[in-house]
Amino acid sequence: MTLQGAEPMITKLLIANRGEIACRVIRTARRLGVATVAVYSDADAHAPHVRLADEAVHIGPAPARESYLIADRIIQAAKDTGADAIHPGYGFLSENAAFARACAENGIIFVGPSPEAIEAMGLKDRAKALMEEAGVPVTPGYHGENQDPDHLKAEADAIGYPVLIKAVAGGGGKGMRKVEEGAKFLEALESCKREAASSFGDDRVLIEKFITSPRHIEVQVFGDSRGRVIHLFERDCSLQRRHQKVIEEAPAPGMTPEVRAAMCSAAVRAAKAVDYTGAGTIEFIVDGSGPLREDGFYFMEMNTRLQVEHPVTEEITGLDLVELQLRVAAGGSVPEQDTISIDGWAMEARLYAEDPATGFLPSTGLLERLDLPDDPSVRIDSGVEQGGEVSLHYDPMIAKLIVHGTNRADAVARLTEAVEEVKVFPVKTNAGFLRRALVNAGFRAGDVSTRFIDDNLDALTPPGVSDLHYAFAALARLYADADLSDPDPWTEPTGFRLNAPARLETGWDREGARLSVALGHAPEGVRAQVEGREVLLGAPTVSIHGGTGFVHAEIEGEEALADIETRGADLLVAVRGETHLIRRFNAEAAAEGLDAGGAVKAPMPGKVLSVAVKPGDAVSKGQTLAVLEAMKMEHALSAPRDGVVESTHVAAGDQVGDGDVLVVLAEEAEQAA
Repeated sequence: MTLQGAEPMITKLLIANRGEIACRVIRTARRLGVATVAVYSDADAHAPHVRLADEAVHIGPAPARESYLIADRIIQAAKDTGADAIHPGYGFLSENAAFARACAENGIIFVGPSPEAIEAMGLKDRAKALMEEAGVPVTPGYHGENQDPDHLKAEADAIGYPVLIKAVAGGGGKGMRKVEEGAKFLEALESCKREAASSFGDDRVLIEKFITSPRHIEVQVFGDSRGRVIHLFERDCSLQRRHQKVIEEAPAPGMTPEVRAAMCSAAVRAAKAVDYTGAGTIEFIVDGSGPLREDGFYFMEMNTRLQVEHPVTEEITGLDLVELQLRVAAGGSVPEQDTISIDGWAMEARLYAEDPATGFLPSTGLLERLDLPDDPSVRIDSGVEQGGEVSLHYDPMIAKLIVHGTNRADAVARLTEAVEEVKVFPVKTNAGFLRRALVNAGFRAGDVSTRFIDDNLDALTPPGVSDLHYAFAALARLYADADLSDPDPWTEPTGFRLNAPARLETGWDREGARLSVALGHAPEGVRAQVEGREVLLGAPTVSIHGGTGFVHAEIEGEEALADIETRGADLLVAVRGETHLIRRFNAEAAAEGLDAGGAVKAPMPGKVLSVAVKPGDAVSKGQTLAVLEAMKMEHALSAPRDGVVESTHVAAGDQVGDGDVLVVLAEEAEQAA
């Protein structure tokens, strides 16, 4: 829906952001005839958002604190280019009241709320007090000024465990810790305060009662300068990992008209309490232990900006929220509430550069291959491209995949298909993890909560390369080696066995060891034995020409399509969202590469926050050895096995590179002696 009206419009817009949100804002501005200015760091000199904009201004080195977070440079770029407005996107300076105030002082429109509204809702303790005054339900907890650790523990004891420790100035899951029992409170508090100080420059915290079956449901609100506030219904963002949203949808599963009315009216009251203008989101923690109730939701926080998941609201309402932001910022009005309705169901999946098999550690580097769904019914919001790089300096999101369906089941099916088509290499992604979540029976039934991922983690994150990848690789290699597509390779004499079906065996490399895959011809297709585990490839179709092609088969009643690229003796296999280089086993190379496995290495560049062991310490498998800070998050590095620490190679405060040795465990034979 394109908003109609004769409201004034911004003429030149500077986007104080990068990546997919910068590209997304530029697209709407271009449609409206608004000129755009991009800003960029050294790392983003060739980024898509720089090329998309009409003008671009360099603002500094790669680290955000030396570029995208320097307000004065952003303001100066706007003045130098004659931009009359700045859109902050999300993250960076989007909820910085001082930046919004500086824009006004320099005669530049800030596309967002007033500095006063940002300040009122930016600190969680103050915001909760305001909400209580406005009659908005809040979660029981402690929001006071006393930050003495013993006092905070006493408050947590009084509230009753489990509790959440949350940074007062926090957001995006940073500066947040769940504490199950009093004995672990002070340790969690110290970690939370350290992360909060690093991320927000403010280590103050509040404490809330932890809802044991929580759902995260938020309401999109919009206010204008005439004092009118409307809502654009709710979104369910319960699927989260470490408080970071993974899959979002609108409307919320199980929502009733009565609960929707209560929640949306509470959200409007919350926005009116701070004279809110522009786009904002009121986030509620919801009791999901049973059906949704009118008295079962509590104010959590307000995000005074556009949200990452705003596309699902656009899909069900037909509104362009960036267009509405620009019109409201220029003095225009929000639509009448009764003109907005819900159409169908929308879902969004966040495609991250991270490796679920290694605890979701970020994966950086060159995007040698980046294939996203080429389907007009799938909306792709992305700020990277093939040949570009996922930088360690910024959020590792590659793209958002958004679909719209007639109902929830339709939306789930469409998003599942979209995720299966993702092919990224060599950077690792969470696409396979997303697919497993989407096909989970509980998720498909709408049984969602913020605990869903933790409760199903083993099923959602199987270790290593799947048997399906090895089976498809073996079948593809059978055809590629024979250089056959149409003829039947099972007639080749190498697979012949007396009084038994034809059987062929291949050896593949898995972490330096040989993995055997045997293919057996059967009436229903091909039976692949992957180290004794059977994978039935029903009615397979193979097409390999010039080193590339596909393998299609039925797997337990569901279709699977593998994209194949031959690389010498190896194969790049992409199936169900996961792309792996499957290497032929080379015994000689494997012998040269043997490793005792005692070295614990940095999985990415970062800063060492702490080293928890010293030489001679006995450690058990899974015990934390060191804590690394990278991509604005803390990562605990644990012992791969029981053992004794032979040596430590770093200290707190050290900067390390990808693969640097942090701690070495003694050889197992040596430690036994």
